[in-house]
Amino acid sequence: MWDKLELLHYERQLELIGRRGQRRLKLSSVFIAGAGGLGTAAASYLAAAGVGRILIVDRDKVQVNNLNRQVMYAEKDAGKLKAPVLAARLSGLNPHIELRGELIDISASDIRDRVSTFDVIVDALDNFPSRYVLNGAALAQGIPLVHASIRGFYGQVTTLVPGLTPCLKCLFPEIPKDDSPSVLGPVCGVIGCLQAMEVIKYLLGNGSLLMNKLIVFDGLKGSLDEVEIGRRADCPECGGR
Repeated sequence: MWDKLELLHYERQLELIGRRGQRRLKLSSVFIAGAGGLGTAAASYLAAAGVGRILIVDRDKVQVNNLNRQVMYAEKDAGKLKAPVLAARLSGLNPHIELRGELIDISASDIRDRVSTFDVIVDALDNFPSRYVLNGAALAQGIPLVHASIRGFYGQVTTLVPGLTPCLKCLFPEIPKDDSPSVLGPVCGVIGCLQAMEVIKYLLGNGSLLMNKLIVFDGLKGSLDEVEIGRRADCPECGGR
């Protein structure tokens, strides 16, 4: 299963998770929705860690004004589709795993089937209508959804597990009014890395997940606050189940 170069790639983390843990990562699959600031950060660390199959989906093209926060792209990538560019770049980072980038419409009727073969879904989207669709797909397939959102100097992250935690509609029954796209680059890195950490913990079965709690990051204060969250009995998506 392993060659010498691959084992060398993971040498520092093998000291922490062992070959058994590394094998679990290699046999796992992650669906990443979004190849922007959050998606590039989360995908980079999941690829580097050795998650065996990663699908990155996004419909957008690289723009120069993305580059302050989407650091896996370069100016020469402007005009190219993000998902395949990111997948190709991360394949250079770790050639021992399967990486694909596809132009997939999250709002498409078949999205529930598209996520069905993955162990975890990463919500790295930048709009709530698409997040709600992804939330419905996660509920329908019983797949954990690692949600995050960012704005300005702030970010938040939580892990939503069908049947055990609230769903996204429980937390946000309506689209937040202030859904500005402005964000400082390092905030994407902090929150995207927290998403990757949640995915790795889930796949390994190690540590405590951010279940039933929302971590809120304030970049100006340098603080991480924990907020308890719960299911809503009147939730139109999960009904508090």
